[in-house]
Amino acid sequence: MRVTDRQVRKLLMEYQKSGEIGKAAMKAGMHRETAGKYLSGGRLPSEQVMDRDWRTRPDPFAGHWGEAEAMLKEAPELEGKALFEWLSERYPGVYHEGQLRSFQRHVRRWRAASGPEKEVYFEQEHRPGIRMETDFTCMNALGITIGGEAFEHRLCHHVLTYSNWEWATICHSESLLALRNSMQAALLQLGHVPVQHWTDHSTAATHELGGDERGKRGFNRRYLEITDHFGIEPRTINCAEPHENGDVESANNALKRRVEQHLLLRGSRDFTDRDAYRCFVEGTLHKANAGRRKRLLEEMAVMKPLEVALLPEYIEEKRSVTRWSTVKTDHRIYSVPSRLIGETVRIRRYEDRVEVFLGGQRQLSMPRLTGDAYHAINYRHVIEWLIRKPGAFAQYRFRADLFPRLAFRRAYDRLCEACSPRTADVEYLRILRKAARTMESEVEGVLLELERRGLIPRWAALMEFWPTPEASAVPDLAPLTVQLSDYDQLLSAEEVLS
Repeated sequence: MRVTDRQVRKLLMEYQKSGEIGKAAMKAGMHRETAGKYLSGGRLPSEQVMDRDWRTRPDPFAGHWGEAEAMLKEAPELEGKALFEWLSERYPGVYHEGQLRSFQRHVRRWRAASGPEKEVYFEQEHRPGIRMETDFTCMNALGITIGGEAFEHRLCHHVLTYSNWEWATICHSESLLALRNSMQAALLQLGHVPVQHWTDHSTAATHELGGDERGKRGFNRRYLEITDHFGIEPRTINCAEPHENGDVESANNALKRRVEQHLLLRGSRDFTDRDAYRCFVEGTLHKANAGRRKRLLEEMAVMKPLEVALLPEYIEEKRSVTRWSTVKTDHRIYSVPSRLIGETVRIRRYEDRVEVFLGGQRQLSMPRLTGDAYHAINYRHVIEWLIRKPGAFAQYRFRADLFPRLAFRRAYDRLCEACSPRTADVEYLRILRKAARTMESEVEGVLLELERRGLIPRWAALMEFWPTPEASAVPDLAPLTVQLSDYDQLLSAEEVLS
């Protein structure tokens, strides 16, 4: 049985008391000869352990390790598993799957002893109240649904590097508006302003190049207006160096795991509306921040208070409505009612929508286009004039937007097969006007029925299968009976009030 350090200490103590090796060895629980060895050596068992530099069994890879080592020198990024599979294919029957872990240890030891130099990371000393880092992170993998429908979104995530206090808001794109609104929400929660705001090279902050002394760093003019308004120094990491924003990068994964765990505890990933989901995310963040309060108070003690007014949640601009009944904002085209043609309207561009105002009155609100979508034409805005000018439909620039659902596109294709081009255009435009004046879903239902029956979806056929509205039944009401005593109660109540 192996002797422990505790036994040797007991041996030394007992030997000092009695001066007899046999007695001390008995009380320490070891053989007399073993006791003599430790008494003469004066070292504990843990201090006598020697590193073993010999093998207890033959190296199964010795015959071909030279080839594996040559491959590693040629391509140091090769992984042990891939290299093992290469050896197994090269020498069938020599190696088996159970030797993979042993081979991976060989590779790891080779990398440590003879491999290339590894990148060194330098631990940073964070000072309170100095640095806030911001990054966007995609949350689609969590499978959130709103009212049963998939909710694709991102979080704009902010982290104070000293205390790891964090805040996040829901957004649909990495736009400047999303960054501005989320940054304001974080500062509002803090009530204080850090010295620096760090971002990566997202287009929201650093898309533009050139300009003044600060602009040559690539900051957008509108982003600089935000940081100037709050008195924050804008900073950005080097290109392709995400580890320089490492606090928020690692916090992204931690936040996703935390939200995932709270979703499991909740028992459902479906929310009634976006506001309910927002409250859930904010509740998760409040719980995470509860354990960071001590260091957060240190940060707040040195940060300046938030004393400036918040910026509006939108970007406002004036635009003229073209004769094509469209307006252009953010390099994207939107249709508007034709009555606004020639007017100068005010456009408020929010993170998720675009609103059009005329004379202080809101005229319409539309979902904001993002990604590769550059135009949104609502057929209801132009259909009446297309009916008057059906020849314009064939070459209309935005004709694809006039097929609101797949059933409409299929109906038009079948019309083109059965009629002349002009007749097909006129017939389809009349169908589209019916959808604008009634319900698009009802027209779709009739078109699908006509397709099922193999009928050409002409106007006459559409009206033949149009559902007849059901007559509203007048409910039976009980006759009204008046009780004179009710008036006496009213008079008594009036006396009490007076």
